[in-house]
Amino acid sequence: MLSLKDICYHPSTANNPILHNLCLDLIPGRITLIRGSSGSGKTTLLEIISGLSDCQKGQIKWFDKTLNPKQRRWLCGLVFQFPERYFLGLSVGQELRLGHKKLSTTEQFTTLNKVGLQNIELKQPPESLSGGQQRRLAIAVQLIRKPKILLLDEPTAGLDWSVKNEVIELLSNLKGQQTILIVTHEPELFKEFNTDCYELSEGRLISHKKTKLQK
Repeated sequence: MLSLKDICYHPSTANNPILHNLCLDLIPGRITLIRGSSGSGKTTLLEIISGLSDCQKGQIKWFDKTLNPKQRRWLCGLVFQFPERYFLGLSVGQELRLGHKKLSTTEQFTTLNKVGLQNIELKQPPESLSGGQQRRLAIAVQLIRKPKILLLDEPTAGLDWSVKNEVIELLSNLKGQQTILIVTHEPELFKEFNTDCYELSEGRLISHKKTKLQK
């Protein structure tokens, strides 16, 4: 279990803390949902959990072992909002192999199958994929790393309804296989998930009943 205790983050450019004594437990194999308005600190929280940023106060532990930012970067896989903007590879295969020199073709296809991209070619450029396929590829890139925790920042942002449903179906299929944290301002899209649901407000998390989300 990943535990956050009394996490505080107050950048020098802000009048008030973005995160204030925030506490959160992520249960292995479950999907946790954090909803909140734009600017509420959702992305900042993901960046701290993933080790891209650090907090001024508080502890982050993985099964009672305190983790530094470098250790959190190994533990977590972060899929950014609009991840297609961060693709570096000239082809799907090259994107998957970044940082993995010995990655076999079989491993690439196995991961693509896992995210429902079994029909695409490794030589295809990522920009030739549809919006939903690009989101799936971004998730595949992280799954290659075999993270213990998968973090998703607004995974349905900017997609049309049919493509949003594709991404939601993918996340539903990953449920139980991965510990997943989703931050979103569209919680109603995940109403069929039996999630641990929180709302981020004024730097603190407000817990909601562990049940299916309602509109």
